[in-house]
Amino acid sequence: MNYVRGFLPWLAFSVVAARIDWRYSALVGLAVAAALLLWDRWARRPLDASTIQLSAAVFFGLLALFAFAVPDSPLRTGAIALSSGWLALTAWASLIARRPFTLGIAKQMADPARWHDPRFVRVNVTITTVWAVSFTAATIALAAVLAYAPGSTVALVAVKAIAWAVPMTFTLYYPAVLRARAARTAHEPT
Repeated sequence: MNYVRGFLPWLAFSVVAARIDWRYSALVGLAVAAALLLWDRWARRPLDASTIQLSAAVFFGLLALFAFAVPDSPLRTGAIALSSGWLALTAWASLIARRPFTLGIAKQMADPARWHDPRFVRVNVTITTVWAVSFTAATIALAAVLAYAPGSTVALVAVKAIAWAVPMTFTLYYPAVLRARAARTAHEPT
């Protein structure tokens, strides 16, 4: 569950943001991101396995600075949508840079002989694309909920839950489906 660990700052922020002031939820996100980054450095994980944590540290650092500087900003109610938008930008940027954020995580769980296999890279491009699309859709949906039903905590939580459940499920099952397909193909008579 290396994928879940990387998203802990974002999950912590979302949970705390629903309960307390946005300034402190930004600090919680920053603290969790910093703790994970320190743990990764201590464990000597490569930086490409920490893309989401690095992104979280930057986002929550900037958000905390802004939130404490302008605590009554209208942005305080849109921070949840903004956080999904930042994650979408992170995912899309990793794809544009040809370094899908899931690739560094997947390398921690795969045989190094497979790291440069075009199929391995393609699987991670696909998985990262699903995350990017999900975060983009969540950003749009969250902005709509905030605009048309700002007090609807249930709708906000539902959007966030779906935005995480869909790509997480895809991440878990897509490689297994491809492995099963490859195994069937290998056993078919030629």
